[in-house]
Amino acid sequence: MTYLAGRSILITGGTGSFGRAFVRYALDHLDPQRLVVFSRDELKQYDFRSELSDDPRLRWFIGDIRDSDRLARAMDGVEAVVHAAALKQVDTAEYNPFECIRTNVLGTENVINACIDAGVGRVIGLSTDKASSPLNLYGASKLCSDKLLVAGNTYAGHSETRFGVVRYGNVMGSRGSVIPLFRRLAESGRLPITDVRMTRFWITLGQAVRFVVDSFDRLVGGELFLSLIHI
Repeated sequence: MTYLAGRSILITGGTGSFGRAFVRYALDHLDPQRLVVFSRDELKQYDFRSELSDDPRLRWFIGDIRDSDRLARAMDGVEAVVHAAALKQVDTAEYNPFECIRTNVLGTENVINACIDAGVGRVIGLSTDKASSPLNLYGASKLCSDKLLVAGNTYAGHSETRFGVVRYGNVMGSRGSVIPLFRRLAESGRLPITDVRMTRFWITLGQAVRFVVDSFDRLVGGELFLSLIHI
């Protein structure tokens, strides 16, 4: 049986593409005692809650990972955390660098502190292939986030909270995926290639969710799990 089965789980960024897929998978396969959906968009939460018919296992928290007090309240009684909240658009991060750092780096620090203080058992943070030898602020901010999560195992001191990171590539079908853009541009007969030496890594939403769930089972503390399918 997987570690997450029957537990009290919280997911940050719970109404994003990954968050929605994870929540559906958890309700169908993990039978969580409680599943806290933590996100900052009121309309997305309303729409998603309506789709799920107010499942009694769900708890809906409006909040931002920049707000440490709200995180602390949401973590009460939580046993496992999936940290998926982030600013993810490369160009948006370049144009709004301070906001990117406040969410991806300082927000992750808040998550780490809240998990330790609440005695959460295991925490997995979602990363990206762009955090490997980053060339842009988004990738650099996620590399910082990854390092903070790994360091959280030492920072936790005598606490039993353990942190790990999963890193994968472009998620097919997610918000911001390049696939819809490529489909539109295919009609013109030309696809823009940033660099002919480029390798693009792919993963489906379903694969990403199962990878995260499996990583909780493997987690000892400080691991960076990789799942990369390239073309």
